[in-house]
Amino acid sequence: MNALAPIPHQRTRGTAEVTLAAGRLQRLYTQGSAKAIVLQDPRPEVVFLNTSGGLTGGDRLSFALTTDGDTTATTQTAERAYRAGGGQARLDLDLTISRGRLDWLPQETILFDRSALNRRTRIALGPEAECLLLEAVVLGRAAMGETVRDLTFHDRRDVSRAGRPVLVEPVTLTTEALQGPATLDGARAFASMALIARGAGDALGPVRAALGEPGVRGAASAMDGKLTIRLMAADGWPLRRQIARLVAILRPGPLPRVWQI
Repeated sequence: MNALAPIPHQRTRGTAEVTLAAGRLQRLYTQGSAKAIVLQDPRPEVVFLNTSGGLTGGDRLSFALTTDGDTTATTQTAERAYRAGGGQARLDLDLTISRGRLDWLPQETILFDRSALNRRTRIALGPEAECLLLEAVVLGRAAMGETVRDLTFHDRRDVSRAGRPVLVEPVTLTTEALQGPATLDGARAFASMALIARGAGDALGPVRAALGEPGVRGAASAMDGKLTIRLMAADGWPLRRQIARLVAILRPGPLPRVWQI
């Protein structure tokens, strides 16, 4: 036996699937480091979590939710993508709502230096269903003096209604995009929000009035039953405060209970 032989890195694997019907849990399946918790009051709130503490090269996680009524889904804490070492981490999310409204409000994703993450989010809406969608990303931890100089991040969000696409958002972030004036321009945090609902444009005025959190730049637009918001910030904390202000306008209720503001 060679005592100096390298120890193979153990890859994270996990799947969590939740099915709700009439506001009640019908199925909960978890495997590996992917877990889910369902809170029932006042309306179902599904909390996904990764017990491995973060993702690195070669890791694979998938989360899925199927529901037929008003539901909130979120994450227990910020997801972290660490130095990859080799290969990319993969995260897949599949959310399906046949009627009612789905609020997908995960906490931020933190990308560390030399991380490599490929994420795909699919949201399937029924003919009359609605959704509020959030994705926020933070580059390193400013309080720890961390600087992200090298990374690979592929993020794609696909929202469809009755099988037809209504919102497609592909994002590719590489080292070259960190400082470009047409991309992040030196910002450490950014977010995308979208409300897909009948009358979504009615919220455009209040949303624009709520933009202006110190340290955050933002813009909003609306058309064809969609309201979209883009945010950039110097750090994750002002970005989170701005998101909280916007969610208060776009959502009938407070932030998910696992959020800490």
